[in-house]
Amino acid sequence: MSSVAIAVGGVVVLLVLLALVVVSRYKVAGPSEAFIVTGRRGKKATDPETGRVFTDNSGQKVVVGGGVFVVPFVQQRFTLDLSSRHIPVAVRGAVTLRGVKANLEGVAIVKVGGTEDAIRAAAQRFLMQQDGIVGFTQEVLSGALRAIVGRMSVEDIIRDRAAFAGQVAEEAEASLSGQGLVLDAFQIQDITTEGSYLEDLGRPEAARAKQEADIAEAVARRAAEQARLKAEEEIAIAQRTFYLKQAEIKAETDEAAARAAAAGPLAEAAREQEILAQQEKVAERQAELTDRQLDTQVRKPADAQRYAAEQEAEAKRVARVKQAEADRLAAIAAAQAEAERSRLTGEGEKQQRSALAEAQAIEGLKQGEAERSRRAAIAEAVRLEGEAEAAAIGAKGEAEAEAMRKKADAFAQYGDAAVLQMLVEVLPQVVAKASEPLSAVDKMTVISTDGASRLSRTVADNVAQGVELLSSTTGVDLAELLKSVTQRNGDVQPSTTPTAAEANGKIQIG
Repeated sequence: MSSVAIAVGGVVVLLVLLALVVVSRYKVAGPSEAFIVTGRRGKKATDPETGRVFTDNSGQKVVVGGGVFVVPFVQQRFTLDLSSRHIPVAVRGAVTLRGVKANLEGVAIVKVGGTEDAIRAAAQRFLMQQDGIVGFTQEVLSGALRAIVGRMSVEDIIRDRAAFAGQVAEEAEASLSGQGLVLDAFQIQDITTEGSYLEDLGRPEAARAKQEADIAEAVARRAAEQARLKAEEEIAIAQRTFYLKQAEIKAETDEAAARAAAAGPLAEAAREQEILAQQEKVAERQAELTDRQLDTQVRKPADAQRYAAEQEAEAKRVARVKQAEADRLAAIAAAQAEAERSRLTGEGEKQQRSALAEAQAIEGLKQGEAERSRRAAIAEAVRLEGEAEAAAIGAKGEAEAEAMRKKADAFAQYGDAAVLQMLVEVLPQVVAKASEPLSAVDKMTVISTDGASRLSRTVADNVAQGVELLSSTTGVDLAELLKSVTQRNGDVQPSTTPTAAEANGKIQIG
C-alpha cells in the first residue's frame, strides 16, 4: 500500500471521527425541555445603587425547542423540565374571618416559565433538585391559602370558590414568579370545618331543599297520576269510538242486507207501477184521440151547420127586410100616386093618410116576420150547438169511463199492491196538506205539559182526521184496507221473526 492511500484513508477516518463527534455533541431540545449550556464567562456589571460589581448570566445559553452544539471539554449542557406539575395542596385548621377552623384541599398546576429569565431563575434554584418545585409550591400556596382564608368567611369561600382560588393565585403569584415558576391553575377541591358548622350551616338549606324535593315529588306524582288518568280516558274514548264504529258498520251491513232483501219486491212493485203508468198514458192518449175524433166528426160539423143556419137565417132576414123595404117604398109610391090622384080628384088628403097607414102596417108585418125568422135561426143554431156539446161530453165521459175501467182492471189484476202503492203516493201529500197550516206559522210558542211533542201529535191527528174524512167521503175504509193488506202479508209470511225491512220501519210490497 502506498503512502498516498494511507494518507487518504487516514483523512477519511479522521473525517468520520470528526463527524461522529459533531453528531454526538449536537443536542436538540424536546418540546417540554430547555437546555442550559454553560462554559462561557458572564459579563461583569456594576449595581448602580450599591456599586457592587457582579457577573451577569450572559455566559449561560438557554435553548428551548431548538438544537445546540456543545463544545467538548469547554461547555456543559443541563436539561430543565418545562412540563406542568400537578401539585396537591392541603391546609388544616386555617382560621376564617369568623374564627371557624377550616380544612381546605386543592390542586395547583405549576410549570417553569417559558422566558429565558424565568428558565435561568428556575435553573439556578431547582436545576439540581427539580423535585423541590413541588414542596416549594405547596409551601407558597399553603401560606397564601391561610392568608386569604383569614380574610374570608366559610360562607364566602363556599359561595364563590373561583374568586377564592383567584385571590390565592394572585397572592402566590409573586413568590412563584420570583423562582421562575408560573401558576397555570388553582382549584379548591374540598372544604371542611371542625365540628358541625357546615352541617348546621346547610341544615336550613337542606330542609328547604328537602321541602322543595317533597313538593316536586308530589307534583311529579300528581302529574303521573293525571297522565295515567288521561291515558285511561283516552283508552276509554278509543274503546267507545271502536264500539260506535262497530255498531255503525253493523247498522250499515244490516241496512245493506235489508236493501238487498227488499230489492226484489221493490223492483217488482216499481215494474208494476211502471205498467200502470204506461196504461194510464195509453188511456189518456185514447181519451185525447176520442176527443179529437169528436172535434172532427161532431163539434166541427155541428159548428159548420150552426154557422150555415145562422148565415141562411141572416140572408133570409136581409131578404125579407129588403122585400119589406121594397114593398114599403112601392106602397108609399102608390099612396103618393093615389094621393096625387085624390088631390087631383078632391079626396087627396084623406086617401093619402089611409095609404100611409096601410103601408106602415105592411112594413110592421114584414119586420115582425123577419124578426121571427132570425130568432128561429138562432134557436136552431143553439139547439145544434147544444147537441154537439152533449155529444162531445158523452164521448169524453165514455173515454174517461173506459180509462177508469182499464185502471180498475189493472188495480184488480195487481191487487192490493197497486192500491197500497197508490196510498203510499197519496199519504205524503195528505201529511203535507195537514202540516201546511203549521208551516205558514212564523213563530210558535207551545204551552203544554207534553212539551214540543204535542206539535207532532197535532199533525198526526190532522192526518188521522183527513183519512177518516176521505174514508167517509169515498166510502173506502183506508185503515181497514191497510189492516187487511197487512194481515194478508202476515198470512203469506207467517214467520214470527221480523224481516230486515220491517226492522227498519219499511213495508214489503208484493
